[in-house]
Amino acid sequence: MTEHLSRYGRDAPGPVPGERWDVRRLNLPSPLWGSNGVAFGPDGRLYAAQFLAGQISAVDPASGDVETIVPMDGPVQSPDDLAFAADGSMYITDLVPGRVWRRSPQGAYTLVSDEVKVPNGITCVGDRLFVNEMRMNGRLLELFPGSGEAPKVLTEGLALGNAMQLGPDGHLYYPHMVTGQVWRIPPDGGAPELVAEDVHEPVAVRFDLGGVLMVLSRGPAGLVTRIDLHGTGSRTVVTSGLVGLDNAAFDAENRMFVSSFATGGITELHPDGRTREIVPRGLDGPFGVTVDLGGTVYAADHYRVAGPESRAAADTSDVATHVLRPFAHGIAAHAGLLHLTSQYGEVTSYDPAAGTTRVRAGGLRRPTGIAVRRDGTLVVAETDAGRIVAIGADDTTCAEDTVAAEDAVTVLAEGLDGPVDLAFDAEERCYVSDERRGAVLRIDDGRAVTVADGLDAPQGITVLGDELFVVETGARRLLALSLTTGERRVEAADLPVGLPPGTGQRTEPALFTHGMPGVPRPFAGLTAAPGGCLLLSANGEGTVLRLSPREAGATVHRAGVPGGEETP
Repeated sequence: MTEHLSRYGRDAPGPVPGERWDVRRLNLPSPLWGSNGVAFGPDGRLYAAQFLAGQISAVDPASGDVETIVPMDGPVQSPDDLAFAADGSMYITDLVPGRVWRRSPQGAYTLVSDEVKVPNGITCVGDRLFVNEMRMNGRLLELFPGSGEAPKVLTEGLALGNAMQLGPDGHLYYPHMVTGQVWRIPPDGGAPELVAEDVHEPVAVRFDLGGVLMVLSRGPAGLVTRIDLHGTGSRTVVTSGLVGLDNAAFDAENRMFVSSFATGGITELHPDGRTREIVPRGLDGPFGVTVDLGGTVYAADHYRVAGPESRAAADTSDVATHVLRPFAHGIAAHAGLLHLTSQYGEVTSYDPAAGTTRVRAGGLRRPTGIAVRRDGTLVVAETDAGRIVAIGADDTTCAEDTVAAEDAVTVLAEGLDGPVDLAFDAEERCYVSDERRGAVLRIDDGRAVTVADGLDAPQGITVLGDELFVVETGARRLLALSLTTGERRVEAADLPVGLPPGTGQRTEPALFTHGMPGVPRPFAGLTAAPGGCLLLSANGEGTVLRLSPREAGATVHRAGVPGGEETP
């Protein structure tokens, strides 16, 4: 493991443990917060749009070095795809606010259009610019940068458009993600034509240098369908094993490089399905973290439920995808089930053995942290409503993708400022971190009693014995609070949580845009684990940290330090 993999930069320090803990990473850091649209730039580097991070990075395909080009505190909020024009300009689809940008070769930004709803797929044909919309009944448009001319609609009725490209026949090819189809249309307009159907979850269409159509699947198997458009139309399906493919680009030697919205990284994909990692894959977050009775660690990672693997695993990412599950944010394991919150309003229970999901509640206002009482009741921090709510184990069962009735939810406390996470002590008293209030609260008969205040953006919390642990994301440290004396103690510092140091103020992300989910607000989860350990979501570098109790005088293990050991 090397420090330069951290998203915080090459010189970022690793976590600094206090006197009582060993700190170890359970998986390798990932330098990319996901990877979405990719395209080769004039300098030969591969540029990757990072929707969740709100930035664009350039990757050297030879060395794997990553450089941030469009920073996360710039004008672009949620880049999903990009393309280069003949003059070297970079064009960017900014999905959540519904904007299309031009970045000049000199680095200046110009707004091209704010009239495209949920802009996603983008491509340049010489000096011409085309964009499509990732929504039902979406449009494919031509834009005219710098001319003041209104966008021209080429066609409507797209069933979630995405990555598109000009084919060798001079037509624009684009996928319908929902219907499993690929369509094409002349760049000057006309009737769209169906090219292929029954394609597995198509997310991107790309042509190699020989003119062969490649259709990427966004599913767990990482399928790529090769379609011969010149002859019989025959298909060959390659299984890459790369979860959640998003986009692809071919270099001058016809090598195919792919991105993944679910696992990040950049990977070279050979025609026979073999892969070569260029930028390590890993976690997009993580957000919440939990552990089951068997010791398996699960992280809620926005697009999936994932967890660190053994270092002996063949997958060099050191992360296993348990299930693709949009949009997993809070997570708690209990009685063989994984209970999940989505900041878009839903609470679900997932059965890993059966592979089934049960919707427990819907319509909540940014539910975040979740915990489970001994009787199976789910207790949730409803962040934007300022409430703590409970969902009984006997709530009405709902079919997947439906919204549970409001009467399935009982309000335990309200009037909070910004509850993020919660935990129970041995007597099942409920403790809550309130990020906006800067406090840890205890819920007593519906009243919020302050346990500790003056904290800097507290998020993940858990209880071990008579101590409560809380992640102070603003100060990047872990605090222990004695529940008997009120004493505070710093247990670890310089934690890679929150935005990178020096990042300017970011706009609060919109949860929805034109009916589509927007960018979630990250949070650093924390949970107790067997052996008196703690597990912490280090969302600033894409790892899960394990803090293990250390005997006095033992060797200090510090994550991120070459050699991994220091003498106290």
